[in-house]
Amino acid sequence: MELDFPMVQVLNEEGAIVQPAYREQITKELTMSMYRHLIRTRMVDRKCVSLQRQGRIGTYVPYEGQEACQVGSALALNDGDWMFPTYRDHGAMMTFGRSLTQTLLYWKGRTEGCVPPEGKKIVPPSVPIATQLPHAAGAACAEKWKGTKNAVIVYFGDGATSEGDFHEGLNFASVFHAPVVFFNQNNQYAISVPMTRQMKTKTIAQKALAYDIPGLRIDGNDVFAVYFKTTEALERARNGEGPTLIEAVTWRYGAHTTSDDPSRYRDQEESKKRRETTDPIKRVERFMQREGWWDEEWVNQVQGEVNAEIEQAVAEMERYPKANMSDMFDFVFAQPTWTIAEQKEAYLQWKRGMER
Repeated sequence: MELDFPMVQVLNEEGAIVQPAYREQITKELTMSMYRHLIRTRMVDRKCVSLQRQGRIGTYVPYEGQEACQVGSALALNDGDWMFPTYRDHGAMMTFGRSLTQTLLYWKGRTEGCVPPEGKKIVPPSVPIATQLPHAAGAACAEKWKGTKNAVIVYFGDGATSEGDFHEGLNFASVFHAPVVFFNQNNQYAISVPMTRQMKTKTIAQKALAYDIPGLRIDGNDVFAVYFKTTEALERARNGEGPTLIEAVTWRYGAHTTSDDPSRYRDQEESKKRRETTDPIKRVERFMQREGWWDEEWVNQVQGEVNAEIEQAVAEMERYPKANMSDMFDFVFAQPTWTIAEQKEAYLQWKRGMER
């Protein structure tokens, strides 16, 4: 099956274009724009890990190493498209227009962090695994039935393919020919469970066969492959050709969350090696150097601008009051169920005890 679903790569690890068909589309302007987004998403991720360690935000979900997946796919979207992210896709959301302040407020526990920018269809991040896939299929059907050309992208990890929602979402979308791209970021581990323990199939892309939809594997550390193949899948969707399953094979360097210790289940030497070989940012840097586009002064300027943006967003985030814990209970249903009422009362009793 791996031979039937070969890995698509446009830019190899040495920074060379290996798909000449895309060469003319890879302009200096496009490359520099992508590089800026890649740098921004990585710097934000590292800052958030630091903020969590300092106790200034809550538990955080890092993504360093997966930047090409998120930046490349988000840049392929049109303004009217929908994005259904997971809790790890804040890089994609920021690339698609979500402000950095909103991103930080989400990790601060403020409800404002779930509100998308005006005119953007960014659904609040899904923490329960795979529940967003049927929702995305439904939104795509709604766009189709309204007669629009808007498409939908939905993100999920390799562990999500073990959930029933994965089958339901893909089956619904295939039956109704929904304009949706199912974008899988295959980090090869579902927390501590390796892919070989999750499934018998050699690839995730081949699961598309069960739904009679296109499935493809791409190098998820190659921002050009991600961008062009996601663009093509979205165009298929807009043209009434139905859904696509994309498996973007990648590697996250760090932990599942800031409360996790990956050294207990994964060889950290592999991550060190990949930082020098398959890293998505170094790959673009090597390409820019080959093309004579590398400008150290410009790179330093970008880093300075992003750092200033980050510090301003942190300051804005910290001007907000602490989140009201009652919001967790009061805004689940219009009228809280007795189970939620009991949970809230138990929390309030615990809080009163802690304050004595």
